[in-house]
Amino acid sequence: MDDKLIPEGAESPAEMCCASCGIAEVDDIKLKKCDACDLVRYCGDTCQQDHLSKHDRACKERATELREVILFRQPESSHLGDCLICFLPLPINNKHVMLGCCSKIICEGCAVITRLRQHKENLQEKCPFCRKPSPHNKEEAIRRLTKRVAASDPVALYYMGKRHCLEGDYGAALKYLIDAAELGNAEAHYHLSILYQMGKGVEKDQTKKIYHLEEAVIGGHAKARYELSSYEWTNGRFDRAVKHLIISAHLGFDDSIKQLRTSYVDGLVSKEEFAMALRAHQAAVDATKSPQREAAAKAKAAGEIRWI
Repeated sequence: MDDKLIPEGAESPAEMCCASCGIAEVDDIKLKKCDACDLVRYCGDTCQQDHLSKHDRACKERATELREVILFRQPESSHLGDCLICFLPLPINNKHVMLGCCSKIICEGCAVITRLRQHKENLQEKCPFCRKPSPHNKEEAIRRLTKRVAASDPVALYYMGKRHCLEGDYGAALKYLIDAAELGNAEAHYHLSILYQMGKGVEKDQTKKIYHLEEAVIGGHAKARYELSSYEWTNGRFDRAVKHLIISAHLGFDDSIKQLRTSYVDGLVSKEEFAMALRAHQAAVDATKSPQREAAAKAKAAGEIRWI
């Protein structure tokens, strides 16, 4: 059949048959796509293995193309997403709080204002999200975190790994961070890139460092994208570096817009590109602002609350 006669979006005859043995997909035979490239299908693992030598080169080339598309796709939001209380985007400058009882992440505004209200009304301190009583000491907080880790909560796994990093126990940290990364936690991928860069708990490995940076970037991690742009810049791949900076700036990352400004002065970024990135950066920053968050910042600065 002429491929031109196949409706757009429909599968070609080749995609309806096993690439190795040629058997067609019928009710009792379901074909699965190659996980790496989506170019061909197989009726089973044996046929996929038998066809590997013929497909390997095309598979790797297509997999690289697909990863490039994903790598340079503009995320809808940062890896943090929105606050679960006020539903505004979470700032990427660490002004957010992980709730020790349920491992949910909310903005400082909601956390601080809730705690101030509870103090003012002489109420029991409870989590703003799950309403459980807040832990009153470090031991209780760790016990609850451990419980969430046992439930394979990716956020809890990441924070447990981060805790072990701060204590210098990189071997234990590595296990938790790997588990969190396998569950798609972008922060875990970013911290793994640091461990591989510094050789903490593992041997230094530039390839694995870049892999985890890229995985963090795909997950919407703006700082990881900024660092990846620096890596590309160092290696003379300026076009790729600029792409990373623009995407990171769109997420509201300040260092990226500063670097784009320098690149614009140096003639490496056009006036139109810089102007568009500047507007997008400001819009992303403005989207994270609210009167509640400003009030919380003032309360913290005045020393009214010190628990964060």
